[in-house]
Amino acid sequence: MLVTGGDSGIGFQLALAFVQNGSTVLITGRSESKLQTACQKLGKAEYRVCDVTDQRQIKTLAEEHGKIINVLVNNAGILQETDYSEGGASLEQQLGEIDIDFSGPVRMAHFFLPFLLKHPSAAIVNVGYVLAFVPLALTPIYCATKAAMHSWSRSLRYQLKNSSVKVFELIRPLVRTEIVEDYQEFPMMEPEQLVTKFMAAFSKNKHEITPGQASQMKLMSRIAPGFILNALNKQVGKK
Repeated sequence: MLVTGGDSGIGFQLALAFVQNGSTVLITGRSESKLQTACQKLGKAEYRVCDVTDQRQIKTLAEEHGKIINVLVNNAGILQETDYSEGGASLEQQLGEIDIDFSGPVRMAHFFLPFLLKHPSAAIVNVGYVLAFVPLALTPIYCATKAAMHSWSRSLRYQLKNSSVKVFELIRPLVRTEIVEDYQEFPMMEPEQLVTKFMAAFSKNKHEITPGQASQMKLMSRIAPGFILNALNKQVGKK
């Protein structure tokens, strides 16, 4: 299996869980030193430097390892704040966030899906976020990419329903990782707890996995979308 962004945070914990489950794991990321450190901790894992925004690197990775990868985990991502009332972030920064958070998984699936379809049993796991249902206004691009990821995952699942490839989406709540260090005052799930819940659902073929508050937020976004949008953003405004 392959985990993008597997050198830290949720990606690392997912890789560790699969290693402990006996899987052969390949992790990718942009920093070779971080990947080396992660592999030392994981034990039975390999790494390749691969940027999800670099089409040539992904194509090469798929050509070299596609035949042995039966699970693709799209986890790599970044989160950035931008305030349009103050001019917003640069266009380059905004498009760069889309390129990593949504276009990256699309690229990975494009190059690995032909190989996955040849396996008798395979899977794509997209790591999403509850903000796909209720946007946090301070992080508009990130939320939009997660909404796109959710819609894309549903379409992929529908189109591949008669194939050997199952499509999973882990729609996580706020989890304690490096990218949310500025939000430490809010309730967070530990990465280890998230992955434990994911593995249990994954083993039961539950295709849309919403641990903890993710399930509640999804429900509230349907029955009281305006209320939960205002409540979430007012809470953040008190930071």
